[in-house]
Order: sequence, then structure tokens, then C-alpha cells
Amino acid sequence: MPFLAIRRNHVAPSRPLVYLSQQHDAALVDGLELRGWDVWRAKTVADALNFVKVNRPHAGIVDFGSFASPDVASFEVLLRDPRVGWVALADDERLRDLSIARLIRHCCFDYVRNATAYTTIGYLVGHAYGMLKLADGDPDADAVPAGGTMIGSCDAMRRLFATIRKVANTDATVFIAGESGTGKELTAAAIHQQSARADAPFVAVNCAAIPSTLLQAELFGHERGAFTGAHQRKIGRIEAAHGGTLFLDEIGDMPFESQASLLRFLQEGKIERLGGHASIPVDVRIVSATHVDLEAAMQTGRFRTDLYYRLCVLRIDEPPLRVRGRDIMMLADYMLRRYRGDSSHRIRGFMPCAVEAIHNYPWPGNVRELINRIRFAVVMTNGPMISAADLELHSYTSRQPTTLAEARRQAERHAIEETLMRHRHQHADVAAELGISRATLYRLMTSHGLHG
Repeated sequence: MPFLAIRRNHVAPSRPLVYLSQQHDAALVDGLELRGWDVWRAKTVADALNFVKVNRPHAGIVDFGSFASPDVASFEVLLRDPRVGWVALADDERLRDLSIARLIRHCCFDYVRNATAYTTIGYLVGHAYGMLKLADGDPDADAVPAGGTMIGSCDAMRRLFATIRKVANTDATVFIAGESGTGKELTAAAIHQQSARADAPFVAVNCAAIPSTLLQAELFGHERGAFTGAHQRKIGRIEAAHGGTLFLDEIGDMPFESQASLLRFLQEGKIERLGGHASIPVDVRIVSATHVDLEAAMQTGRFRTDLYYRLCVLRIDEPPLRVRGRDIMMLADYMLRRYRGDSSHRIRGFMPCAVEAIHNYPWPGNVRELINRIRFAVVMTNGPMISAADLELHSYTSRQPTTLAEARRQAERHAIEETLMRHRHQHADVAAELGISRATLYRLMTSHGLHG
């Protein structure tokens, strides 16, 4: 049997965890089982890959010290899976191996030097599981549409996910309204992936990025010799999306003359390539989006009213980042995990001042701006924790530089708050994940003024 599991009756719900080692520590397994983990033991990378593929655990342990000469290339295939938060066990000798150190820095959630530090390992595995669980979304009715990369659990995002599931079941045109940077293309892609057209092409066109003189040819294609430089026939984006979904981003910036051609296609379901005479039927679903106020554009004559009503049979409003509450920090943590490999040193997380600034800042550029600021901070920070200054958001925090003791206290409070939220204030589960007794948990909650 490639995998062995020990099952007991737990107070906490069982959670799958893969443990890759050639010398499994029975005491570690027992401790994890008592915390509610269903530990599956693998002795080879291939076995671990098979388990991850079938069971999709959110957390894993890899014991580099148990392998005489780890094949870094094969380990990298396993550890780069974004669905699993890996905790590495590696002593100082292993960490002196630059290839292993790089692999841990780029691919693992965290690492432990002492393989018998069971409490620390348990805490880190729980933290990795919690963060990946949040990033992956709730697997129940409010889940992120399958195949998407959208993250969120706030009420606004739950409503968005529910709307996506509903509109995906129809072929009606969909209009997505929202500020720049909110993820309108991700929403369009999720609609496509959930629809009956999922196996056909998803073609995205940014109407604002193509010069007005070229947009007609880009959308409808052209025949050879249609204009100077047209040396051969070219299939347009509409025709390329046949059977699937055409996403027209920034439709509000489409030139007026192109609007008439698009309207004609929506009415007839046929196109003519530039320079051609044949009417070509095309079966495609149209999803469009813009940050422009189209109702105002119609009043000023910049956008056709008849085209608007053709495009806006179903409407989706994308929530701006500033109204998404705790999702903001969830996204920040996810993006840090994704991009921290760009740093020359290991980055462990955000300082309390950065968390405060992230919540206080209004995010006019929405998710796109959040990604850009985190990528900037990852490259520019000199320490293991990202500060508000690294994000260039120092003016959005009221905090003064803190002492080490205060920083530890703030980090302790943040860890307890997040774990309470994750376990819905089930104190036994919270204490188990944090590796402390319930009495200690109650004392710390009182000390930090936390209730519930």
C-alpha cells in the first residue's frame, strides 16, 4: 500500500494531510491525528503526487531530512502545486544545500529546522490549511465557480458567484459593469467555464487597446487584398470564437462606426470579412464589460442605445475591492504566497501596520492595484515582513514604529483572531490548531480583549 492512514474519533472534523517522508515519525502522526488530521503517509514523490491529484488536500509535510539525496527537480513538480500549503522539515545541513533552500523559499508555506517540534509543526500545518482553504473557496453552494481563479467569501462575492452560476446556464448576452481592476475578465471567463460552451474557445478582445482603424478588421477579419498590407486572409476574433464565448472588454471605448457593425452581427448572427462578400454564420455568445457609464454615454450620443440593449440582456455588477471587507486581506495573503518567490530572501507575511494600511486604503485601482503593490513590496522589502512603507501606504496607518515585544503581541492577537474566525469560535478546535490548551486560549483572549 503506497499510503497508510490512522483514523480515530476526533472532536474536530477530519482534514486530509499528505506526509512525505522515508522515515515517518509516529509521534508526529499521532499528534496530528489527535488534532483532527487524516494523515496519509507517502514514501515517494510519485505516491504523494497521486494522493494530491485524487484527494486535493490543502496541507502537506515534506521531510527533506529523511531523503539521502533529494531529487530537487521531482520535488519541485510536487511542491509547486498551488492547491497545497507545504511545511518543510529541514535541518541546518539540508538548508545549506542551495537547491533545497531555494525550493523551500519558492514553494513552501513555511519550514521547521527541528523535526520534533511537534507543536510548531501542528500550528504551521493548520495555518497553511486555513490560508489555502480560504484561497480555494468554500466547497459548498457559495463556492468559486470551478476552474476559476476568483477568490472571495464576502456577501458581495457570494452574490456574484451565485449570479455567475445562473447566467452561465443561458445563451443570452451578458454585460459586466464595474470599476477598472475589479476582475471583469475573470468573471467573463468563469461564465464561459460554467456554461455548455466550456470546451469551445474563449476569446477576449480589449476594444480600448486596438486602434479604431484596425478594430473592424480585428473583429471581423479580412480577405487577401482587402487593404494595403493585407497579404493573406485573416480570421477575425468573432469567427475565431465560433461555438464559444467572445468577451468584449472596454466596450464603452468602441468607435461609433464599429458599434453599427457589431449591432448588425448581433441581429443577424452573420459576419462579412473586410473585402469579402460571403455572409458567414457564427454561433457565439457575447459577454461585454466596461468601466464607462454607458447610460451617460448614450445620453451624450457616444454609445448606441440599440446596441446597449442588445448587449445588456443580463447585467452583472462587479463589486469594488473597498467594499469586500475581510476579502481584502485574504487576497493580499494569496498574492503574497503567489509572488514572494520573486524576492531574493524569504518573506513570511505582513506587519500589523501593513494590515492596517491595507484595510484603510480605498483601493481606487481595485484588485489590479493590490497585486501591483504587493509585487512591488516583495521586490523592495529588506526584511522578512512587509510593512506599510513597503506598500507605499505609510500615510494610511496610525501606527508608530513598534517595539519587538509590541510587534509580537500584535502578531499573537492577529493569529488568535484569524483562527477564531476560521473555526467559527469553536474553542477546542482553535486551541488545537494554535497548539495551546483551552485555559491558555481563554487567558490570551482576555489579555487581548477578544470575546466569543
